Amino acid sequence: MKAIRFEKFGGPEVLEYKDIEIGKPGPNEVLVKNLSVGLNYIDVYHRTGLYPIELPSGLGLEASGVVEEIGSEVSLFKVGDRVSHASAPISGYSEKQIMPEEKLVRVPEGISDEIASCILLKGITSEYLLHRSYAVKKGDKVLFHAAAGAVGQILCQWANALGCEVIGTVGSKEKVEIAKKNGCHHVINYTDHNFVEEVEKIVGKNGIDVVYDGVGAKTFEGSIECLKIRGMMVAFGNASGYVHTIDVKKHINTKGLFFTRPSIMHYTITRDELEKSAKLVFDAVLSGKIKIEVSKKYKLSEAKQAHIDLENRVLTGPAVIIP
Repeated sequence: MKAIRFEKFGGPEVLEYKDIEIGKPGPNEVLVKNLSVGLNYIDVYHRTGLYPIELPSGLGLEASGVVEEIGSEVSLFKVGDRVSHASAPISGYSEKQIMPEEKLVRVPEGISDEIASCILLKGITSEYLLHRSYAVKKGDKVLFHAAAGAVGQILCQWANALGCEVIGTVGSKEKVEIAKKNGCHHVINYTDHNFVEEVEKIVGKNGIDVVYDGVGAKTFEGSIECLKIRGMMVAFGNASGYVHTIDVKKHINTKGLFFTRPSIMHYTITRDELEKSAKLVFDAVLSGKIKIEVSKKYKLSEAKQAHIDLENRVLTGPAVIIP
């Protein structure tokens, strides 16, 4: 079968489209034929080594497909079931893959393979950010960076549906309307404006209840400045680079802030957590709280170009790879 593999960290050029042997599923494993694969920025972190993984390796944490074969002790699924996942092993960029059964969830009727493959990782991320890292409530003032990105489009719609006042930042004029379309009440282009000053015009000084920051180094200081007394800083990504130092006196003490650096691994540790989170995501899609439009589709052989587009921020929403 065809799959994407890489033997060294680096740019998109390290990705190889090649034939591999897949083998048979173990007792508690499932062989899945992938019908659609989610494209995520964490894939770039794995490819570059920012998040170190063992090499050689596959790539991709998110995919949906159909069960082709099950191991002797598998009890949760049967051949023919539609399933999706958003977790290791890192091998989603492939025609087929073997997955531990406990990492898979069943895809409900009414959700296509393409939507399932680009909603689970970003959707579960949005779920734990909005409901568990900081449980938003009606009337909360939320600041989300990179609001036109794939996670931003989902989270901002959901936050809006939950009754929050949503302020989003974007990096270009073209992305302002995308963010507005996807749940933001106010959108700030931080390449043209100081987002701290613009946020203060909207909600006043120290007026933000929670900041969701997946950008990192470029936005961290300003995010801290926007927060209210006892506000919550949720740093869940680092697209512009890591925040290497947290100065307790400077960043926390001055306003008694809360700080967390969560990841999906921390919020899907148990099978029960995974199933509950996935159900909330799928229910939000089926109820219309979250509307998903796939912005672009790539062939598996076009993975290099997909990563070029991803890093150059030319995508206008969730994108998928079709094996």
